[in-house]
Amino acid sequence: MNGRRVAFWMGVLAAAGAVLAAALLARARRIAARAPEVVTFVDLRRYLGKWYEIARYPNWFQQDDCVATTAVYTQRADGRIGVLNQCHRGGPDGPLQAARGVARVADETTNAKLKVTFFRPFTGDYWIIDLGPNYEYAVVSEPARRYLWILARKPELDMQTFGDILRRLRGQGFDTGKLIYRTG
Repeated sequence: MNGRRVAFWMGVLAAAGAVLAAALLARARRIAARAPEVVTFVDLRRYLGKWYEIARYPNWFQQDDCVATTAVYTQRADGRIGVLNQCHRGGPDGPLQAARGVARVADETTNAKLKVTFFRPFTGDYWIIDLGPNYEYAVVSEPARRYLWILARKPELDMQTFGDILRRLRGQGFDTGKLIYRTG
């Protein structure tokens, strides 16, 4: 009797493990199937410099009271890219909050996929999925589409360009209704 119970529970555990493995595989396939397309090539020298956040998806690591958010990318001597994200807390004249990170190219064919870290050893995907012909705007996301930023070289984008970006985002399956728009 005891051997039967052990065999029964071993069977149950094996079946549960198989179901869990199948579920994880199916989830991985869904994420891979819906990963956004990146741009064909990014000239990183042109991408460097200051960007203004125009809109973004809500996320856990950006404060709700941050306004006038910017990102500055610089070339480092070691070949990686320095990242400086800044915002003003509470309003345009509020105290400046900054986060420094480092990025490295994850796909040298396109330079459109980067890995960014603000807290080692943790890294995040930074995928450039849309880019203006003159690098006047950029749209950044990641494979699971949880995060999204629309960036521009100036604090505002003209309505035509912004509308075109939103149409392309919807075409890639993004919910543009979730965007939080720039303040400050």
